Amino acid sequence: MANFKYVMRVLSGVKLKKYFNVLDRIQKRSGKNKIFLFFDTINCAVRYGAGYYDYLIFGFHDMNSRQRKTYLTRMKNRKAIAYLNNAEYTYIFNEKNVFNKRFINYLKRDFLDVAEMNLESFKEFAKDKKVIFAKPNSSESGKGIERLLVENFASLDDMYAYITDKSKNFGVLEQEIIQHPEMARLYPLAVNTIRIVTVVGNDGTDAHCAYATCKMGNEGKFVDNMENSGLACPIDRSTGRICGVAHTSALINYEKHPYTGIELVGYEVPFAKEAVDLCLKAALEVPEMRYIGWDVCITPDGPAIIEGNNYPGYDFWQLPEHTPDKIGLLPFLQQFVPGL
Repeated sequence: MANFKYVMRVLSGVKLKKYFNVLDRIQKRSGKNKIFLFFDTINCAVRYGAGYYDYLIFGFHDMNSRQRKTYLTRMKNRKAIAYLNNAEYTYIFNEKNVFNKRFINYLKRDFLDVAEMNLESFKEFAKDKKVIFAKPNSSESGKGIERLLVENFASLDDMYAYITDKSKNFGVLEQEIIQHPEMARLYPLAVNTIRIVTVVGNDGTDAHCAYATCKMGNEGKFVDNMENSGLACPIDRSTGRICGVAHTSALINYEKHPYTGIELVGYEVPFAKEAVDLCLKAALEVPEMRYIGWDVCITPDGPAIIEGNNYPGYDFWQLPEHTPDKIGLLPFLQQFVPGL
């Protein structure tokens, strides 16, 4: 029923223009008749909970029904989140000050809750730092984050006044992360991270890693988010090496990083196994939240968690160039959560 309602919203005209733009891209990519694709995308929405963008990015035009039903689509991912994550506990992951306090043993960095600090505690926090990252408590895709150089302020009093200005909406201050040289070599202007998605099975005792991907900044930007021109490519957890080409949110693939020229496939990501192990441990900290996407940085001394996302991305590991067998993520999740 939910899938049918989704189709009705598309056909109601609210999203119709966007739908037909995507349909043009599918037709160009597949070479198939647009009328056939129109009905096939609707069929996939009803049968598999696949949005029209799912159909495009996963290459549903080149799959049979057995293959299609293995994919974790938009609606199926929402179902998994609703089943596995208790909405009453999402604030732990949505509010950075709360998250940092709950997962303090996984961060490997100093932080300060802006709401609880005063001038004295701020000066103590800032006294040995050249750079401070100021972040809103709630934000997406790096929005609202500022990298503040202490030397740019006349005094720490002035810096404190800037940070506590209500219009800035800062919630947390964090020390600068120094990443591992091999991560910086991929792209030096941002902290490049590993996105690791974990699921806790119905027994509640063990966490499992659905996938790990390496996320990198690009185009001179200081964040690695896909929405800010970032790149992502899969990591083989058994070897710790990148095992597939990078992709962007625009579905452009790269064998080499377009900014640094580094060859990506085969590149060894330091402490990749340790990063997965860290997230598997963190995944058991909040039993009410069983399906989480973790962003992990790699420091010279090992992995550290940056944040957890209670709405994990489902597309990273399911693109055609990364799933030549045309088998999606759903069978993996169903091993531990039957009925999804």
